[in-house]
Amino acid sequence: MSSLSLAVRDSSTMLRRNLLHARRYPSLTLNLLLTPIMLLLLFVYIFGDAMSGGAGRSAYIAYIVPGILLMTIGSTVVGTAVSVSNDMTEGIIARFRTMAIHRPSVLVGHVVGSVLQSIMSVVLVGAVAVAWGFGSWYARAGVWWGALGLLVLFAVALTWIAVGMGLISPNAEAASNNAMPLILLPLLSSAFTPVDSMPGWFQPIAEYQPFTPTIETLRGLLLGSEIGHNGWLAIVWCLGLAVLGYFWSTSKFNRDPK
Repeated sequence: MSSLSLAVRDSSTMLRRNLLHARRYPSLTLNLLLTPIMLLLLFVYIFGDAMSGGAGRSAYIAYIVPGILLMTIGSTVVGTAVSVSNDMTEGIIARFRTMAIHRPSVLVGHVVGSVLQSIMSVVLVGAVAVAWGFGSWYARAGVWWGALGLLVLFAVALTWIAVGMGLISPNAEAASNNAMPLILLPLLSSAFTPVDSMPGWFQPIAEYQPFTPTIETLRGLLLGSEIGHNGWLAIVWCLGLAVLGYFWSTSKFNRDPK
C-alpha cells in the first residue's frame, strides 16, 4: 500500500475509535452541549426583554443565536482536549508508538471526530433555537452553505488548539481547565451585546479576538446584516489558529517521551 493509503486507512481507524468512545460515554458531550442551550434559555427568556432594548425577545434571539452556535463549538472541543489528555496519560499512546501505524493518524482521528461532533451539536442547538423562535428569512441555500462552511472551518481551528491543550495537560482535569477559555471568550465578544455598548478601553479586545469577527460574519450570512471587514478577519483567524494548532500539536505529539 502507498503511504497515502496507509495514512487514510489508519486515520479512518482512529476516527472510528473516537466515535465509539463518544457513543459509549455520552455524558461528557451531553454536559458540554447543555451549556449553550441553558445560556440560550437564560438570555432569551429571562434577560431577553432587557437586553433587546425594547425590540423584544424575537429580535434578541435572532441576534444571539450566531454567538450561541460558535459557543457550542467551543464547548464541544473541550471534550476533545480531555479525550486527548486521557490518551496521553493512560498509556494507549505508548502502545500506538510501538505499532506500525501512521503516527499523525492518532491526532487526525481526534480532529475529524471532534469536528463531526461539533457540527452535530450545532445542528441540535440550532434546532432548539428554531423551536424557540429563531428564523432566518434572508438566508438562501447558497448562504446556508456558506454559513456551514464557516462553522466547519471554525470547528477545525478550535479543535487543533484543543488538541494542543490536551497534549500539554498532565491529566483530564487540567485539560478541561486549560480549554475553558474556548467557552469563556464568546462572553467577551459581540455574542450577547454589541461591541459599541462596551467600555471604550475594552472594545478593541472584544472586536479583534477570534470570536467577534466570526460571529458577525455568521450573523451577516444568516440575517443579512452588514459583514464588512469581519469576513476576511474571520477567515484569517480560522486559518491562523488551525495552522498554529496543527504545528503545535504535531510537534508535541512527535516528541519522544522522556
